[in-house]
Amino acid sequence: MHDVSSDDSLGPSTRASFANATQSTTIVADGTQAATMSCPTKAEASGTACVARRALLVTVLAGCLGVVGTNTADAQDDAPGSDERPQKADLLVFAEGDHAGEIIKPDDLKAGAPPVRAWPMDPNSKVVRKGSRLNELLLVRLDPAEIDDETKPRAADGILAYSAVCSHAGCTVTAWVKAAEGDKPVFKCMCHNSEFDPRQSGQVVFGPAPRRLAGLPLQMAGPSITVAAAFVGKVGLQK
Repeated sequence: MHDVSSDDSLGPSTRASFANATQSTTIVADGTQAATMSCPTKAEASGTACVARRALLVTVLAGCLGVVGTNTADAQDDAPGSDERPQKADLLVFAEGDHAGEIIKPDDLKAGAPPVRAWPMDPNSKVVRKGSRLNELLLVRLDPAEIDDETKPRAADGILAYSAVCSHAGCTVTAWVKAAEGDKPVFKCMCHNSEFDPRQSGQVVFGPAPRRLAGLPLQMAGPSITVAAAFVGKVGLQK
């Protein structure tokens, strides 16, 4: 190993800092040990050698944390049941944002507000079924008086769930806009401008989509919104 304390290419103060520094062992994120040099005094801590050492250690730790975080996310996506279609009694969790992974409560959904993106979650194993994009949902709360008779049985206190995958080309439905041919907001796929009315079982009201969005029946189980049955209709594009 190169002895930096006797390296004439370094300045005297830098060599002294390494000579006087103590060696310590750090446990990094993946459980391995990394030997590091610690500066013994505040003055030496500002030295070039110590700054460089600290920068290297931060880089190593950040890399390890990134690997661990990625592996954890991959493990969750690959967990048994993560790619299964929503099951009866599944809970619903936020798919994105600061509350991603948290259970969605009725109070989180305001009547007429833009839809919330969600995943179903097994209530027992806590596995979030995000292993397939075909499981991503749009949750929206509407005035029950606006929901037609065919759709009402699938609603839970005005809350409806639909597949987030467009039935035209399989794009993700992302927009909540005023209908092209009406005055109420509807789901819109920005790929080819198909629009779907959640008040009418996700019926196509504009654009090239050949059929409505698949709907997921919901029910209330105490204070929780849960899945009541399997999807009604085919999820995604028609093959």
